[in-house]
Amino acid sequence: MTADAAGAAPAAPASGPDGELRWRPGRPVPVATTLTALRRGSGDPTFRRDPDGTVWRATRTPHGPVLLRVRARPADGEVEAQAWGPGSDWALDGVPDLLGAADDTHADFVPRPEHTALVQAWRAHRHWRVIRTRAVFEALSASALEQVVTTVEAFAGWRRLVQRFGEPAPGPAGLTLSPTPQQWLRIPSWEWLQAGVELRRRKVTILAAPRAGGLERTLAMAPEAADAALRSLPGIGVWTSAEVRQRAHGHADAFSFGDLHVPGNVSWALTGEVLDDAGCAELIECYRGHRFRVQKLLQLAGHQRPRRGPRATLPTHTPNRALGSARRPGHRAHG
Repeated sequence: MTADAAGAAPAAPASGPDGELRWRPGRPVPVATTLTALRRGSGDPTFRRDPDGTVWRATRTPHGPVLLRVRARPADGEVEAQAWGPGSDWALDGVPDLLGAADDTHADFVPRPEHTALVQAWRAHRHWRVIRTRAVFEALSASALEQVVTTVEAFAGWRRLVQRFGEPAPGPAGLTLSPTPQQWLRIPSWEWLQAGVELRRRKVTILAAPRAGGLERTLAMAPEAADAALRSLPGIGVWTSAEVRQRAHGHADAFSFGDLHVPGNVSWALTGEVLDDAGCAELIECYRGHRFRVQKLLQLAGHQRPRRGPRATLPTHTPNRALGSARRPGHRAHG
């Protein structure tokens, strides 16, 4: 790995990173757009995006914690990455996959001409790729908090639990690592409640934590086998499995069936008609192998069906002081 002091971020400490990587992907890489899928709300303590598009990410690896900094250098045709912490080599080796190099079905995708919105989205975001973090339990613990509730409540719960039970990430960004499986297991029940997480959702993480090693082994499985393995765990259904595989495994077909809004938004963008899960599944069957790609491209293009009725309100069955003034209607809920 090569050092380049001239390319270092102003925020970097005098001691410098523990490792650096220059990657020439042979294509433009929209780093910030690609990695925003890993941010759990604007206040996510594990993620930071700078105004220039640089992304900072605190994560755990098989070799220890790491802070990863990634930015594009389009004038040089490169992506630059720096890392701090014992997991630096592992994280830097995975930067190409993190930015979509493992998305080997991308070239096979062809939107149908009658799906005008998708054709336009494909043209506008042609360089976006499906990410692959290789961090399965991390993705699961975050996705479990988003089951059935609104993003406002889910992100507030994530922020509170990470800040209270995670630990400072290495490096200069001031980010926080999400808890280890053992740390999740040690969170007292009242702390889950104060974060707005009732028993149903917290059990998903609690029951998955002792199996974290086995979860990581799903990375080597075919998509259908990985889906089945994830869904064999209590509380993990179609939606949660898809959310995990979209991030950790890089599965381009992991469509978010069961979401309160995604099937309706996708079907509306493609046909002008809002369909349920079954109707949307039939509509996008022609894109099998790329159904998450279709979902994400339309999302990046901003396609959202018109809202004509009352919008989902936040649940009130658990205390959640972390929400404060953010407790209000009008935010989407996950199914």
